[in-house]
Amino acid sequence: MTSDLLAPLDLAFWNIESADHPMHLGALGIFSAHSPTAGAHAADLLAARAAAVPGLRMRIRDVWRPLDLRRPLAVGLRGPLSFGGAAREPDPGFDPLNHVRLHAPAANFHAEAGRLMQRSLERNRPPWEAHVLPGQDGVSFAVLFKFHHALADGLRALTLAAAVLDPMDLPTPRPRPAEPARGLVPDVRRLPGLVRGALSDVGRALDIGACVARSTLATRPVPALTAEPTGTRRTAGVVLDIDDVHLVRKAVGGTVNDVLIAVVAGALRRWLDERGDGSAGAAPRALIPVSKRRPRTAHPQGNRLSGYLMELPVGDPDPLRRLAAVRTAMDRNKDAGPNRGAGAVALLADHVPALGHRLGGPLVSQAARLWFDILVTSVPLPGVGLKLGGHPLTAVYPFAPLARGQSLAIAISTYRGHVHYGLVADAKAVPDLNRLARAVSEEVETLITVCGP
Repeated sequence: MTSDLLAPLDLAFWNIESADHPMHLGALGIFSAHSPTAGAHAADLLAARAAAVPGLRMRIRDVWRPLDLRRPLAVGLRGPLSFGGAAREPDPGFDPLNHVRLHAPAANFHAEAGRLMQRSLERNRPPWEAHVLPGQDGVSFAVLFKFHHALADGLRALTLAAAVLDPMDLPTPRPRPAEPARGLVPDVRRLPGLVRGALSDVGRALDIGACVARSTLATRPVPALTAEPTGTRRTAGVVLDIDDVHLVRKAVGGTVNDVLIAVVAGALRRWLDERGDGSAGAAPRALIPVSKRRPRTAHPQGNRLSGYLMELPVGDPDPLRRLAAVRTAMDRNKDAGPNRGAGAVALLADHVPALGHRLGGPLVSQAARLWFDILVTSVPLPGVGLKLGGHPLTAVYPFAPLARGQSLAIAISTYRGHVHYGLVADAKAVPDLNRLARAVSEEVETLITVCGP
């Protein structure tokens, strides 16, 4: 039985989870149905296909292993620094029926998704689930995929989910080149480069740590975005026409992502004012994750994330000034790159030994609210149409994990000419999540109006 040590960031995600703070991400896919039995057929297909996907058979187990000097310390914190870590390994008792669940017909997919998202994944099994929700209307069904963040980031989760959907005609990927054999002793000719790389990594870590410290000193939390964790979840979704987003982008410049983030800022302003909290002076810090995943990396399954940290201009009443402020902040972050600044704190995981992640996980979890106020992330989706059992996917809402001490997280995906916002909130802290969803749609209409002829 082969196993693969978790990369440092995966290990961090695995260790910061608690009963009232689950660390799984999700996606709610809505499919059109040709018959009332389409959902049951989809559940059968998912279970049959999951058994053939190696990545879905992998459980995560604690590792207390002796030293292995043949493995490099810099990759996955192996060798002596792997003590107290965890590894992926095939589950010998894997049964897809423990992971694929068929539910009773649902009238509101998001209401059911919220209830299911608050349940932690079982840690003694491969940490994923697929919940099939037939629609009461008989012409649709939904599938909620849940993946633990230690098993997959957004890109990896997309790959795993696509493996159980209907096959797509995609180009054959190039084979991964074989890694050269490693000796017991490093090649001395590489030592100068290794030393320079180590010094550069240390300097980068110090820079990131200093930026994080400065950002926490100036913190002005937004009470509506702060909540003690209750373990409850509520979800909502918003669909926008991508042509409307392009209309705004062409009128004012910037990128599609700039517009989508500015929509979040404007929606938060509306929501805060409507619920009586007030938006004056509000500038919540948003963490914008940036994927550093590259093909043929040492950890093809692991999370490779950095991020940008920016203040959302919620307190500005002018929608065009809000958009300009977002564009300026994103340009500044891109110029600095994803390896610098307070948003890159996830990169510090590489400098912590495995036992440090295990012992320090609860402390790191508690510190999230000091670092940022809300997560706003984008999840890429393929441009081709996806199907399950011949039933086309018509909408997909991504759901991000909710950081401890925070009440709201927002994920965005673009699929087949539409933008989908997936909102996840602590159900007790944000009982009016549908009001925020409505504010997202209203903000887009406002931007279209001010950018029109």
